[in-house]
Amino acid sequence: MTPTVADPALLDLAGMIEALAAKKVSSVELTQACLDRIAAWQPVINAFIAIEPDEALTAAREADARLSDGAAKGLLDGVPFAHKDMFYAKGKISTCGSKIRRDWVADEDSTALLRLTETGAVRLGTLNMAEFAYGPTGHNVHFGDARNPWQPAHVTGGSSSGSGAAVAARLTPAALGSDTGGSVRMPANFCGVTGLKTTVGRVSRFGAMPLSQSLDTVGPLAKSARDCGLILGLMAGADPRDPTASDVAVPDYAAACDQDVRGMRLGVPSRFYTEDLDPETEAVYQAALDLFRQEGVEIVAIDLPDQAVLSAASQVLLAAEGAAFHRQWLRERPQDYGDQVRARLENGFAIPAVTYLESLRYRGIALAQHLEAVASIDAFLAPVSAKASPTLEESDVGGASGAEAVIQQITRFMRPINYLGLPALSVPSGFTQAGLPVGLQIVGRPFSEDVVLRLGAGFQRASDFHRQIPSLPGAPDE
Repeated sequence: MTPTVADPALLDLAGMIEALAAKKVSSVELTQACLDRIAAWQPVINAFIAIEPDEALTAAREADARLSDGAAKGLLDGVPFAHKDMFYAKGKISTCGSKIRRDWVADEDSTALLRLTETGAVRLGTLNMAEFAYGPTGHNVHFGDARNPWQPAHVTGGSSSGSGAAVAARLTPAALGSDTGGSVRMPANFCGVTGLKTTVGRVSRFGAMPLSQSLDTVGPLAKSARDCGLILGLMAGADPRDPTASDVAVPDYAAACDQDVRGMRLGVPSRFYTEDLDPETEAVYQAALDLFRQEGVEIVAIDLPDQAVLSAASQVLLAAEGAAFHRQWLRERPQDYGDQVRARLENGFAIPAVTYLESLRYRGIALAQHLEAVASIDAFLAPVSAKASPTLEESDVGGASGAEAVIQQITRFMRPINYLGLPALSVPSGFTQAGLPVGLQIVGRPFSEDVVLRLGAGFQRASDFHRQIPSLPGAPDE
């Protein structure tokens, strides 16, 4: 079904911006259309933790008044969106997907969130997530598991589980997520949407629940690379409240998406990312390489340093830093954690200080080696995971035998990229015979989000995987 103003929730972010500017649709109509889809889909996929219809419609009416007066606040004025429930909004509960913070009210605003709402974006509510962002599947014992809109018996991916599910089901044109070990790319991959893991420091982390100070990044999930570029352009940049936020110049990401990809060079790793792939994932990967070739992109074989070493070092940083942040709660309220999250956090206390410091020290060495290996290319292409989304049952480490092996299979291609702090764009690239989405990640150099977005947009001009919409179980196809 082609999105029209008659079904405005199916428009992408850029389409909503254009429709509002042309007065073909109102913010109230857009917001109500999203709320109607939320009402239909929420019982099936559990994408939201909190839905705020009254506040959203009030904000939409205010946006319509501004737009009518020619006094728009900014690019997103009147456009609905939602965010992972770990970005603080002053005066609002931010659960972080946990029992411990079920009733915690934020006393400050997340910079990333504020930079969107200050342009007039309309908050629909907060999205489901893995408890304290520490889980790759979307399981949550406190608020219920998020479910994959394509097949609700399967996982969304985590930890930005509700973000991936909500964008895929067209409950929101875009969502704000975080990526510490794959938490934007995994849900984007499994749910068939576009997700951008940003360079460490590209977007301020102030007012976002921390998990790992060395690895945490903030990034958007949306329908297209261009939509992700529009959002990133609003969020990126220095922040006096976050000394780790970089003052590297912010390019025009949306303009980069309009540039031709002909003549660009895309790397194919000879090891690690191309090993032990499920046959259907392998087929999608090869087809994507063929498509890039057809678009005039040169495919170049590359040999990256040992990625397994980087993956292990990333796990050390995440475990140790996560344990440090949660130390007091683990001491005072251990019973309020889910069993699996508590066990993973407590494992961090067993990491020797020397091991942690060595993992930090090696990071700079590894990045220098990586940059040398990719000096002749613009970016490289890799699977996000070795297989498509597993079922909720087979990936439940609290119950299913063999679940840990499944988790390892779906997460191993992401951790090295977090360790090196690189930007990576997950783009929908195909489907399995069972109808599950398969995504691939375009990985660039630090602060080259414009490059990976350009390549992603080029891929999406030549394909339509990102335009596919899941059908509500029991409803006619859209």
